[in-house]
Amino acid sequence: MQDPTREAAFDLLAAVLDRRRTLEEALTALPALEPRDRAAAHRLAAAVLRRAGTLDAVLEPFLAKAPPPRVQHILRIGAAGLLLLETPPHAAVGTAVALARTKGLPAFCKMINAVLRRVADAGPAALEGLDSPRLDTPPWLWTAWGRDARAIAAANMLEAPLDLSLKPCAIAPEGGVRLPTGSWRYPAGTRVTALPGFETGDFWVQDAAAALPALLLAAMPGERVADLCAAPGGKTAQLAAAGAQVTAIENSPARIVRLRENIARLGLAVQAIEADAALWRPDAPLDAVLLDAPCSATGTIRRHPDVPHLKRPRDIIDLVKQQDALLTAAAAMLRPGGRLIFAVCSLQLDEGPVRAALAAKRLPLRPAPFSPAEADGIAEALTPEGYLRTTPAMWPEHGGMDGFFIARFTRA
Repeated sequence: MQDPTREAAFDLLAAVLDRRRTLEEALTALPALEPRDRAAAHRLAAAVLRRAGTLDAVLEPFLAKAPPPRVQHILRIGAAGLLLLETPPHAAVGTAVALARTKGLPAFCKMINAVLRRVADAGPAALEGLDSPRLDTPPWLWTAWGRDARAIAAANMLEAPLDLSLKPCAIAPEGGVRLPTGSWRYPAGTRVTALPGFETGDFWVQDAAAALPALLLAAMPGERVADLCAAPGGKTAQLAAAGAQVTAIENSPARIVRLRENIARLGLAVQAIEADAALWRPDAPLDAVLLDAPCSATGTIRRHPDVPHLKRPRDIIDLVKQQDALLTAAAAMLRPGGRLIFAVCSLQLDEGPVRAALAAKRLPLRPAPFSPAEADGIAEALTPEGYLRTTPAMWPEHGGMDGFFIARFTRA
């Protein structure tokens, strides 16, 4: 009973958990698959990564000892099918046993069969009494998120919907709901490439929170604007669609190819430059700069469930140094009175408000707090300092949003 979906899901888990590659990189490296099988494998692997702590807690009572990692991957895949994805028991168990044979683990077939049958017999009751938000969140993140930890972790357990940003005058595809900040939201699992208007460049994928930095920069037609660390290009597209003269800076050769492809599909005019944004300088001072800096991405866990398995506390040390260097560079690019938006898709204080406060002290930047009117629709994200901090626990009535920190400055 070979199953290409589960074989691919196994390969994705092995890449993330054993070789510490991102899920996006692992997906790119998969062999050719039918689009439906590829999407199903991604969904299954994401479910396992999102709920790994809970799945391990369910499996543990049925195991005499901890299995080898590759066997644990198979058990998690089987348990996720049974408890999270409503796979029929005979299919979940049978495909897991077959997967063990395919992956060269025939000695574990009997054990895998017995354990998963017991999970199937327990059914949804196996999840009762488990503190899943805590189990599925690394302790260092739980501690860092403080009193918001449980609400954030509970939101991260849910598969994220699909959000779109539309070009001016474009018509949203049917089946979506317009959000308070202007994005359009579609159910989780929606295939964006199948939506009418994708091929003609009417819209692009962008979480509602990720759309905020460019909206708040409020670029005007003809303004000279730089988007630093720009790939995959959602914010670049927003700025160009507003009529700004946009230079998009991206250091990664692979990611700038993706950015250029996305901008080409949308039919927008953008100058894309492969360069280190900390070193690049414009030929004349700019009106505005958008810096969505590299970060731990802990605000995007519901979309990128590999993040808790790949990031470590020590990663923050190097990231904040990079963020400080980019803020210094961004300030140097601006004309007097020019605007800077600094953003990170992180929930960690060191990467957000701490960086912004230090930038205001050491750089020729004046804080330009956001007003309640600018936070319309996301009032709870407005902080006393005038920053915006969204979390996955916000907008529960709409299906949540990514976690972002956003600060605004003007050049002194």
